[in-house]
Amino acid sequence: MAMGLAIILLLGLPARKLSEKLKLPGLLGMLILGVLIGPYGLNLLQKDMMNISADLRKIALIIILLRAGLGINKDDLRKVGGPALRLSCIPGIIEGLLIALASMKFLGFTFIQGGMLGFIIAAVSPAVVVPSMLKLMENGLGSKNGIPTLILTGASIDDVVAITIFTTFLGLYSESQVNLGIQLLNIPISILL
Repeated sequence: MAMGLAIILLLGLPARKLSEKLKLPGLLGMLILGVLIGPYGLNLLQKDMMNISADLRKIALIIILLRAGLGINKDDLRKVGGPALRLSCIPGIIEGLLIALASMKFLGFTFIQGGMLGFIIAAVSPAVVVPSMLKLMENGLGSKNGIPTLILTGASIDDVVAITIFTTFLGLYSESQVNLGIQLLNIPISILL
């Protein structure tokens, strides 16, 4: 497993830098590298590494959301609270539903499968948005109007909404007993927590 971590770290950072030199998000370079060294590419990672990949993804999500949360100024949040809430829920839900409908038409998915695909893609958006907004805040761009705070808050809430809706679709897909009312109630509770 140590060899797998070394491969990821030693190749991931240069892949990020290369992607940034090409004026692309650094995350894109790391994603392409992950596909290349993963089980569907060169298969350089051991089975142990693949077994803990779900935990590593959760840790990465927590780090992204913590960075977003720590970059938010409380006074700016009060100023942009309402628009941030609208910016978080509406685009993420529309994005997930449009991907669900497109996957039904072009890939032959069912609505539940398309919903899982749509909302897992919608949940990835903050990984690209958060680092960009933190750079804007460091450079002082838009800070006077609270734009980076608005977008960081929206991205964080959007992620919670997308993951909760994805979990609902996953429960429907696995045919487990999912109470839709409780899942919908979990969205605002998760946001508040």
